[in-house]
Amino acid sequence: MTKNYNDLGIEFKYLIVNDMDRKFGLCVNTVGFQSIKPNSPYPLKDHPTGYFFNAKKGRILREYQLVYITKGRGLFTSETTPEKQVCKGRLMMLFPGQWHTYYPFMQTGWNEYYIGFEGTIIDHIIKGSFLTKENQILEVGLNEELVNLFSRALEIAESGKISAQQYLSGIVLHMIGMILSISKNKIYEIGDVDQKIEQAKIIMNENVFKNIDPKELAMKLNISYSWFRKVFKDYTGYAPAKYFQELKLRKAKQLLVGTSHSVKEISFMLGYKSTEHFFSLFKKRTGFTPLEYRSYGRETHAEEEEV
Repeated sequence: MTKNYNDLGIEFKYLIVNDMDRKFGLCVNTVGFQSIKPNSPYPLKDHPTGYFFNAKKGRILREYQLVYITKGRGLFTSETTPEKQVCKGRLMMLFPGQWHTYYPFMQTGWNEYYIGFEGTIIDHIIKGSFLTKENQILEVGLNEELVNLFSRALEIAESGKISAQQYLSGIVLHMIGMILSISKNKIYEIGDVDQKIEQAKIIMNENVFKNIDPKELAMKLNISYSWFRKVFKDYTGYAPAKYFQELKLRKAKQLLVGTSHSVKEISFMLGYKSTEHFFSLFKKRTGFTPLEYRSYGRETHAEEEEV
């Protein structure tokens, strides 16, 4: 039942959710696919109250929804998003209690996959700002694996088997993880941003025994330091200087366990200001002194070899 991107047809399922399903923390209310041909009315009229809406007036849902467009183009608007064009490869994130509307252009129509869900797990994800009302249109491109997940969700919903809700919940989390990863990386692919950051990471790795000034590194890459620092942190989770220190710490761990160099020698090799500074920083970051880490690491390694 796996679909190709341009399959025509309409399939949807509205699910009954019981109290036990809600205890799981994430439950799916609806899942479907519809192909809207050019010059066709939208939305279709076969959906129950609460889902059907007038595209001109919009609607407010009581659940979250992911709506993925794989063909055609149209428009999306919400309380927090000015009118924005949606085309194939883009995904709309809908939030409960938020007014919104969307529709395909008459001349193009579109293919849409959608899944609606709610629960404490997704509430927690939203609270952590992984998905936000300020960024409701996500660029994910045409992705067959994502299409297959929507199709699989529809199969599971139609099967009506025991624990189908828990299976569907897992699929939703898989989708969200994939969407976050793809859309985040799409940002960095624009203008070779990802290549600049990867180049910076390689330079840091290859110079871990030296000291690198992030400002000089940005200059070497022909980019402004303020932009470099912000994008590098968004991309890696660390500011450039912090990332470089983490690389040094990782190398220090390797040297402590894998060589006979003294703590003083390792400190000097990695360019720390002093042995005392290295000692203090290592203890703060790992909870062990360098010698304690060496002893623990070698004991663990010996035990693994015996096994």
